[in-house]
Amino acid sequence: MKISKIAAAVALGALAIGGAHAKEGGDQYPNGAETWLGGAVPPPGNYFINYFGYYSGDLVDGSGNKVAGAGVDAWFNAFRFVHTSEHKILGGNWGWHVIVPLVHQDVALGAGSKSKFGLGDITIDPFIVSWHSKNWHWAIGLDINLPVGAYKSGEPRQSIGANYWSLEPLFAFSYMGDTGWEVSSKIMYNMKGKNKDYVGPFSPVEGTYESGDELHLDYLVGKRFGPWGVGLSGYYLKQTTNDKVNGQTIGATPFWSEGRKGEVFAIGPTVSYTTKGGVHLTAQWNHETKAENRFEGDKFIVKLIMPL
Repeated sequence: MKISKIAAAVALGALAIGGAHAKEGGDQYPNGAETWLGGAVPPPGNYFINYFGYYSGDLVDGSGNKVAGAGVDAWFNAFRFVHTSEHKILGGNWGWHVIVPLVHQDVALGAGSKSKFGLGDITIDPFIVSWHSKNWHWAIGLDINLPVGAYKSGEPRQSIGANYWSLEPLFAFSYMGDTGWEVSSKIMYNMKGKNKDYVGPFSPVEGTYESGDELHLDYLVGKRFGPWGVGLSGYYLKQTTNDKVNGQTIGATPFWSEGRKGEVFAIGPTVSYTTKGGVHLTAQWNHETKAENRFEGDKFIVKLIMPL
């Protein structure tokens, strides 16, 4: 039993903040959240998913060097409701979901650190379609990230939400082998809107900041032994377009790069357990490396999936 696309389950405060040396926006999707059974949407019915986790990281520049005095620690919990219907679209089951995250973050940026607790950006997806064929399961969807999270112009230490709308089409699949092996991945492309309330090092008065679009994916390779599963999971993110302030591309470090494009790769161990009643529990640790123009650190997620 599993959900297909974890979508923007948690608007991690750690990942929804910007800084003087990083892209101003942030990740409305918590990279690495979709691992076990990433493309296997559950059968028709209603499901509740809870995500609880912790992230700690340091800001790095375009050369991968740590920015002195810039870091974040964040605890988060997200509540997700998923409905899979009997209605068919192109032979697949149609469904939808909504995700509401809560975040407590402690952010340090040069001038000192500040803490903030509040609502993150809510995610809805009115269009999830899933298919199943023996060992293969796959799904498509369109996440819509709503800018309702706490945001304070000119103060990223007090901002949890990204303060812009974004659309995220996705494709997820799972291969479930007869011998217990599983390979799953969720591939997404985040198309970001504009933050029209930006104040920061690139615009001392209120202006418009446009964070670049991103291609990112979660992955898992694991092996099941009865109700237990062990494996490796992680994620990769690559920003594809430049950051802009008031329509002008921002330069980055090193000098031949433009737009302060972010990049990161993460990997780590994961374990899963499924009860006889269909409750699914997973836990994972992802260590980030090769980061540029974003935070780099460690992320822990514990996930509960249960039918209602």
